[in-house]
Amino acid sequence: MFPSLSTVSAIQALFIVSSLARPWAEPANSPFKSTTGFSNPTFSTSAGGFADCISGHINLPITSPSTKLLITEPKDQYSLTATFFDFLKANSSLATTINGGPSTVSGNFNIAAKLCYPKNWSCESGNATVQFLTHGIGFNQSYWDFAEGYSFIDVAAKAGYPTFSFDRLGVGASDHPDPIQVVQARIQVQIIHSLVSLLRASKLANQAFKNVIGVGHSFGSIQSVGLLSIYPKDFDAVVLTGFSTSSLAIPLTFADFNSAIANQNQPARFAGLPNGYLVVDNAIGDQTAFYAYPNFDPALFLNADTHKQTFTLGEFFTLTSIIAPSPNFTGPVDAVIGEFDFIFAQGNASYPTDQAALVQPALFPGARREGSRSLIVGGAGHAINLHFEAQEMFGHVQGFVGGNGF
Repeated sequence: MFPSLSTVSAIQALFIVSSLARPWAEPANSPFKSTTGFSNPTFSTSAGGFADCISGHINLPITSPSTKLLITEPKDQYSLTATFFDFLKANSSLATTINGGPSTVSGNFNIAAKLCYPKNWSCESGNATVQFLTHGIGFNQSYWDFAEGYSFIDVAAKAGYPTFSFDRLGVGASDHPDPIQVVQARIQVQIIHSLVSLLRASKLANQAFKNVIGVGHSFGSIQSVGLLSIYPKDFDAVVLTGFSTSSLAIPLTFADFNSAIANQNQPARFAGLPNGYLVVDNAIGDQTAFYAYPNFDPALFLNADTHKQTFTLGEFFTLTSIIAPSPNFTGPVDAVIGEFDFIFAQGNASYPTDQAALVQPALFPGARREGSRSLIVGGAGHAINLHFEAQEMFGHVQGFVGGNGF
């Protein structure tokens, strides 16, 4: 039984405040050389106060391969539910029949992003490595800086590393174009490639980074895999959290989601979005897919559920299409999964063998094996960052990055 909102409202309010960026006026000793690349920039500190951050929108001209999907926007919840039923039923051919073949999408898209530097970081003498953070379904970039004590950005800053996080297209404060023909898996890969190129070329805050470490979670890890299969030089090292080579539980996950039309599920937040923008229907579905009871704070859980984020029908039907081996990636790989991850391990990351340890040899045969690592985080579910065990994972990742000389 879930605690009522009234019983945790005071605690939840604290998490809501801490999960939002803390505004501040840019100080005289700011690490930011300029606001180049960010429109309407604002300045903040990370949840625990260990990093100074600049946020804003980055406009990207994107041309990307896509899939022509032979489906229309669901007219109501009944038709959406029927679509998922048709996909999930035995011997379904829906995924094949709606595939209209390759296509191309183009446009200018505004991506909400945040670049953070450790406190007292110097552009001249600071670490020239940035950790590039890509969130998964159900979250936005706040997954990486959710609350004090649950902030990957804080731990990276304490280790001396800048971070870059962003809202994927169709999520949070980023643009929300056509949810079927435009917001698909492949365009998200192209957006990452463009953002990485800007970071390396000093086009964001006038700071160039020599090394870019990709850190993904769940669908963000899928995108990292897809990126490196096409652009193997984009990341110097890659960290895949909430991910494995097994997709057996993904259909079960979407059955658990009871996917709901976002503008009907939370009209105050999502009014005006097309019906192809979806959310997990309720907190029960969220817990099953993302959390391992009792290893999370109920107030943190309710806050995350209240602020759940959208995904699209286009992403659903192209979700795993971008997964491919990357034989030309030669950097180190770190694969991290929660012990009770439901989505990528059906609740048991050690069965029939260590699921994290399988990732590097299966997908990155050319990776630097002596620097590669893997970890099953004991006690954690899929959303590792929001479990009591989060700090173990955060520390492990920073050890992987530093241990490889970045």
